[in-house]
Amino acid sequence: MRTLCSSTLIGEFFLIGFAALVAMKDPDLSTTTVWTVSGIAMLLCLLLCGMVTRPGGVALGWALQIALVASGFFVPLMFFMGVVFAALWWASVHFGRKVDEAKARFAAQSAPAPSGGGSSTPDAV
Repeated sequence: MRTLCSSTLIGEFFLIGFAALVAMKDPDLSTTTVWTVSGIAMLLCLLLCGMVTRPGGVALGWALQIALVASGFFVPLMFFMGVVFAALWWASVHFGRKVDEAKARFAAQSAPAPSGGGSSTPDAV
């Protein structure tokens, strides 16, 4: 799950940076505000890459997805891109968990069975 979710978050990192460049052209928004908000969101993307498997990591990722969609009020194209990345986030979490479960099943099946005698050396004949 970590790999898929991290890939999505890195894509969002770049998307937020490009959206900030577009938002700077809005005369109602100051450059400082745009880069402060975008910088915090970009930093959150990077931090979430490392904590996506920890408790609350996926929930923070969903909060980021909501904020990304809401950024469409300032850059209208972000409504569309936010929904696309929210769908990618869902797919990353959903299929990432399935992959993790399959890996765990495979590891359990391929693990050597414990020996019944309790001795670690083979019997001499």
